[in-house]
Amino acid sequence: MLEVRNLTKIYADGTRALTDVSFTVKPREFLIVIGLSGSGKSTLLRCINRLVEPTEGEVVVNGANTTTARPKELREIRRTIGMVFQQFNVVKRLNVVTNVLAGRLGYSDRWRSLTGFSRDDRIAAESALARVGMGELSRKRASELSGGQQQRVGIARALAQKPSLILADEPVASLDPVLAHTILNYLEELNQNEGITILCSLHYLDLVQRYATRVIGLREGRLVFEGTAEEIRAISDAQFRQIYGEDAERIGAATVSEE
Repeated sequence: MLEVRNLTKIYADGTRALTDVSFTVKPREFLIVIGLSGSGKSTLLRCINRLVEPTEGEVVVNGANTTTARPKELREIRRTIGMVFQQFNVVKRLNVVTNVLAGRLGYSDRWRSLTGFSRDDRIAAESALARVGMGELSRKRASELSGGQQQRVGIARALAQKPSLILADEPVASLDPVLAHTILNYLEELNQNEGITILCSLHYLDLVQRYATRVIGLREGRLVFEGTAEEIRAISDAQFRQIYGEDAERIGAATVSEE
C-alpha cells in the first residue's frame, strides 16, 4: 500500500524537518503518527502526496513512486489519496456540496468551473456527504457550519475522490473531546467497513490508544518508535520519553506537558 524509504526533508531556510524516515503501511491499517509539535508529522504527510517536495528518499503508493512521478502521473496517484486537514480547508462562502465536489477535480480532463461538474460527480459528492451524516446539509453555506461539521465536510471531500488511502493531518486538533471522537469514529468506520487505509497524525495518547492499529513516533524529524496497538497501550515511561523528551510527563497516561 505505502512505502516510505529514507525520507528526508530540509526546507530552504535550513530547517531539517525529516531525517531518513522509513516505514511501511499495509492495506486496511489505521496507522497513527505521534510526536510533539515540530516533530515532522505534518511534513511527513505532505511529502507522501507531494504537497511538500521531499529532499531525499522515496514514497511509493500502490506501487507508484510519487517522488519521481511526472505531473500527469502524480495527478493520477493523488486521485487515490484523500487529505483531511487540521483547519478543515473549506471555502466558507460556498455551500457544502460544492466544497465536496472539489474532491472530484482530479478526475476531470481540465480544471472545471464550479458549475461544470458532471452528474456522476454530483452523485459521488452527495453519496460522500451521506456517509458522514451531512446529506441534509448539502445546500447549506459552509460558513454556517460548526467546526465538527466542517471537518465532516473535509472527510466527505476526501471520500469523493474514492481513495484507497486517507491522510489526516491532526484532524481533531481544533475540536473538543466529544467532537474529536465523532470525527475519529467516522475515519474508523471508513477503515473497518470500506477498507480505506488511514494514516493520521494525532497529539493525545488516549485517542491514539483507542483508534490505532499501529503507531509510529517522530522526534525532531526522526523515527524513534514503531509499535502495535497493544504496544502503544502498554507504552513504558522510557518509551514515552524517547518520543516526547526527557522533560515530558504522562498525565493520566494520556497527555503530554512540556516545561
